[in-house]
Amino acid sequence: MQKKTVWIFNHYAHGTYFNKGGRHYWFAKNLIKKGYEPTIFCASTRHNSDSQISITNGTYELKSVEKIPYVFVKTTKYKNGIERLQNMWNFYKNLFPTTKEYSKKYGKPDIIIASSVHPLTLLAGIKIAKKFNVPCICEIRDLWPETIVQYGTLKKNSFVAKLLYKGEKWLYKKADKLIFTIPGGKDYVEEIGLDSSKVRYINNGVDLEEYNKNKNEFIYSDDNLDNPSTFKVLYTGSMGVANELTYLVKAAEEIQNKGIDDIQFILFGHGSQREKLEEYVASKGLTNIVFKGKVDKKLIPNILSKSNLNIFTGKHIPLYKYGLSLNKLFDYMASGKPTLSNMENGYDILTKQNCGKTVKGGSVDALVQGILEFYHMDKQEYNQYCQNSLSTIQNYDFKTLTDKLESIIIES
Repeated sequence: MQKKTVWIFNHYAHGTYFNKGGRHYWFAKNLIKKGYEPTIFCASTRHNSDSQISITNGTYELKSVEKIPYVFVKTTKYKNGIERLQNMWNFYKNLFPTTKEYSKKYGKPDIIIASSVHPLTLLAGIKIAKKFNVPCICEIRDLWPETIVQYGTLKKNSFVAKLLYKGEKWLYKKADKLIFTIPGGKDYVEEIGLDSSKVRYINNGVDLEEYNKNKNEFIYSDDNLDNPSTFKVLYTGSMGVANELTYLVKAAEEIQNKGIDDIQFILFGHGSQREKLEEYVASKGLTNIVFKGKVDKKLIPNILSKSNLNIFTGKHIPLYKYGLSLNKLFDYMASGKPTLSNMENGYDILTKQNCGKTVKGGSVDALVQGILEFYHMDKQEYNQYCQNSLSTIQNYDFKTLTDKLESIIIES
């Protein structure tokens, strides 16, 4: 029997309401076209923003965009640290009275999809699904606590880590199905000693129709981007510790020191490391790298269409043996330009599909060599990388990804 009413729990979906884009927005949009009735439950506060939905009565506020109902669950403002943990707890705690009240007005769900960034959302999903006697699909977008352990934030043998590992196993056992956004989800589940038969895989992607529409409608004019005499290396996204953009900046430095003056590094985005990176660039007198700041996401397709090579960097950690699910990877491929990465990973899409290259992690020299390889590449080989990018991204269009989600909903 087809499960028509789908509730999606995603603490951080607040931004998708305003941006009219993002993983669960696109899933919901395509599910509606298939005859489903999705509803997205998210926090009233927006991550890394002062944006907040005002809730005067009760625990939630109902709004809708493009026929997608959004239930904003009352949560407290936060910056980070303890306040953020409190925000997570608020979302978890208030989901229970919110779903109880919402179901009285609009009916109960046929299935719940609970999406992590943190495990409390999964816990709420499993418990609330049990109350309604419906299946719960848990979507694993971050490995908790493995990610924070490998980034050094938490010691593996600490009491908190052991408690989180135990909780992780409980969640995986209780979920009716598990969707991992990384391709190696089954490997991970088996390595922690659990049965992987309920594991499924749906990576991130793009709405290609919207992407191409935005590329043509939202034009970004810029002297650096529009310069026809330079080879443009583009980065878009966060500039935090995890992104390790120091590698990129030092690669630019090494290329300038080689006397190559027609490669231009153009970085879009913001984050905690941006000021430090800009200070380094100024101290070294680098003229081949510019920081453009954060721009509206609608401008990204047009910006990337003007690149010659898209690039991203990151820490070199064992966690990536399970694969990557970076949003920018799919934006990059949709641009029809090759991508270079230094994040060595299992199930490497760039290498497997020959739409880019992954170089040795932790090495500035390897990154420089990769950039210069594309810079010197003959036109026929370069165009093949471009074509491979456009062919590969078809598999990650959200119409295709929603077909995968529907098959998991039906079998749950």
